[in-house]
Amino acid sequence: MSFDRKVVYNVANLARIRVAEENIDNLATELSAIIKWVEQLNEVDTYTVQAMNNVTNSTLPQRNDSVLDGGYPKDVLANAPESVDDYFTVPKVVE
Repeated sequence: MSFDRKVVYNVANLARIRVAEENIDNLATELSAIIKWVEQLNEVDTYTVQAMNNVTNSTLPQRNDSVLDGGYPKDVLANAPESVDDYFTVPKVVE
């Protein structure tokens, strides 16, 4: 695929980039080279390559998903403007 001046103007407009008139031809050449390189990548056979998200097979340390704090609702609700039966009370906002 080859980029011409019209396509470069359109790409610059979509990207909200102001390109000087004297740079249009140079940018068209560079974009054409980039697209050609990407097309070459499509020719590479990656069927047997395992997908990876990291260059090493390490895993991040994880912690148990357990409650470590709580059991004292009176202390939690001490700063609440209003509470009822260990719950926060809020004004009704939907009719």
